[in-house]
Amino acid sequence: MGRQHGGADRVSQKRPEHLDGGVSPPVDAADDLGALRVELHALLHRRSFRYGDFVLSSGRRSDFYFDGKQVTLEGRGLYLVSRLVLARCHHVGAVAVGGLTLGADPIAAGVAALSGAEGAPLRAFIVRKEVKQHGTGRVIEGPELNGGDRVVIVDDVITTGGAFLTAAERVAETGATVAEAICVVDREEGGREALWDRGIPLVALFRRWEFPNPHAAPPPG
Repeated sequence: MGRQHGGADRVSQKRPEHLDGGVSPPVDAADDLGALRVELHALLHRRSFRYGDFVLSSGRRSDFYFDGKQVTLEGRGLYLVSRLVLARCHHVGAVAVGGLTLGADPIAAGVAALSGAEGAPLRAFIVRKEVKQHGTGRVIEGPELNGGDRVVIVDDVITTGGAFLTAAERVAETGATVAEAICVVDREEGGREALWDRGIPLVALFRRWEFPNPHAAPPPG
């Protein structure tokens, strides 16, 4: 799997291991997305990573824990993530952005807010983990998704891909199409391949290898 420090993955028709490249051109020429990405990397490194022995929601053990909400629920961090994700939404012609609650919620709202300021508003949506048992009984909250809509699903992190696949299934039930999945950090533990098997390309703003464990033993030799 190739590594590049220049930005997020570029979507192609090749296998996932070739989905490498830079962030799409900025929506606003005044924005330097490369500089925003460097700033975001520093925030994530400082605020979102903890190293030790952790049990993840998947049941797997890990030597690090990523808490993306330490960044996406803070003003500057959310702006940086939203700006980078919005560029991808425009790139693929998406009209809506959202995902499975809870990791997707601030990202979807941030992207929608930025898009509204530019005069081409996107709709945000939230996929519930369980069907609402009262009121309208909706599984997707927000403005309606319709057949033919191109949608981007988001989350702060991907491990096995379960949250993304659940969101994609709910979106498909509306007749909308998932154009792309975007995560802040790809833990590189099979999620990318799981999405690709369902025909969904994944763009990661960052990958696990870009945040080395400072406590890990150096490689032999």
